[in-house]
Amino acid sequence: MERVYIGLGSNLASPLEQLHSALAALAAMPQSSLCAHSSFYASDPLGPADQPRYVNAVAALDTELSPLCLLDALQNIELEQGRTRKAERWGPRTLDLDILLFGERQLNEPRLCVPHYHMHARAFVLYPLAEIAPELSLPDGRALGELLAACPFEGLERLTTSETVTSEG
Repeated sequence: MERVYIGLGSNLASPLEQLHSALAALAAMPQSSLCAHSSFYASDPLGPADQPRYVNAVAALDTELSPLCLLDALQNIELEQGRTRKAERWGPRTLDLDILLFGERQLNEPRLCVPHYHMHARAFVLYPLAEIAPELSLPDGRALGELLAACPFEGLERLTTSETVTSEG
């Protein structure tokens, strides 16, 4: 089993429900065990500004799946929850599941780069990740605390379980 951290994000079709459904799907995934997940955070969108705010979280998963098999399983969950892949990067979506870290592996394959190529600069990834793995170090030796110090908590809002986030679509 390897510990994997997965970023979750949604800004369409009831984002809170999308993330809850995705966590349930992760918990039911074969050869894997959902260990923990962070609180949910509202965040400003990357890319086009004319889209709803995102709801983000990070989940810790122990898995026996290979990286590409896990990627296929995550993309299947996205499809089951209405994700359509468009040419536009960082556009609105029902669900986005990204492999952030896969054990101590460093991968640079056409379909998968691990650690996630820009996680070090994304508050909506780092703060939820620190919530569930505060002592974590990346495979290159950088401590999560160092990354947090260089990435301000701007544009983020930690949600309580009773809060709702409105979205279009």
